[in-house]
Amino acid sequence: MSLTKYLVRRLIAIIPIIFGVMTLTFFLSRMMPGDPVLALLQSQGIPHPNPAVIAAKRHELGLDLPIILQYFRYILDLFTGNWGESYSVATGSQVIDLIGRRLPRTIDLALYSMIIASFIGIKVGVISATNRNKIKDTVFRGMALIGVAFPIFFLGMLMQFFLGYKLDIFPTVGIKSVQYPYPPTITGFILIDSILGGYFYLVGDYLIHMVMPVFCLSFVTLASIVRQSRSSMLEVLEQDYVRTARAKGCKERDVINTHALKNSLIPTITVIGLNFASLLTGAVLTETTFGIYGIGLTLVDAIEKSDYWVLNGVVFMMALIFVATTLITDIAYGILDPRIRY
Repeated sequence: MSLTKYLVRRLIAIIPIIFGVMTLTFFLSRMMPGDPVLALLQSQGIPHPNPAVIAAKRHELGLDLPIILQYFRYILDLFTGNWGESYSVATGSQVIDLIGRRLPRTIDLALYSMIIASFIGIKVGVISATNRNKIKDTVFRGMALIGVAFPIFFLGMLMQFFLGYKLDIFPTVGIKSVQYPYPPTITGFILIDSILGGYFYLVGDYLIHMVMPVFCLSFVTLASIVRQSRSSMLEVLEQDYVRTARAKGCKERDVINTHALKNSLIPTITVIGLNFASLLTGAVLTETTFGIYGIGLTLVDAIEKSDYWVLNGVVFMMALIFVATTLITDIAYGILDPRIRY
């Protein structure tokens, strides 16, 4: 099967997955405690609205329609670009604009963390595998075990306390200092917009704010990558072609880097892809701990405030990101291993 046919088949298979996610999200959101109408009226300064006002607002939002009609209207609006308006998370903002503003913050956080975790994780996994049952291997496996078992929010709180409050080295919350204005929005990414807009003082400030949250995500993600890359490398090193390369007199460095590493990366790519997708779909605990208003914290706010429109829009975006990332991961298999045929 050609790559084109494979992509078409995967895209067709994605359609029921997306519809399933949308359907579950819609009906489960309607079962949540809380009333979005009351939340909206309270945000507008009406703490105790009378029943007539509530009924009028419910009719305006279409929440008095039968649930099945609400569902079909929701599906139609979602695919026509009308994602609704936030009524409590960011009152008056279009949901698609709200996600567009906050998603780049999560992308920054996920991208920096994954680059660091992948580079270090693969390196450490290879070193651990080539020093099997030696001191280096024991130390690295111990660190990986700690990383897998350590709660990310607790690690974040420890860093905030010691590096933020006690030593005052890094800022503890946010993505910039309050005295600095945001740069003009060009791409939505603060680092790029700061450079393009000439706000160079904001570049260093932004990177300093990102150190602790990126470290937390990198440390936890690094652990799974180290374990997988070590396991894959150990398996590859037992293969006949590796023993043949050694018997022919190849240097050990060339055996590892040329013959073994590329083949050992295939299972590791799966872990990297899934981790990256999960980070992109909202590093909820990290964003909450460090007060970073990305897509994860937006989802938490939408749930707490019963903002159906923001909740549905964010979950829909998360589903798209996740299936797109897994599709890219599958394509990467064929690039790394020509034996894989679609």
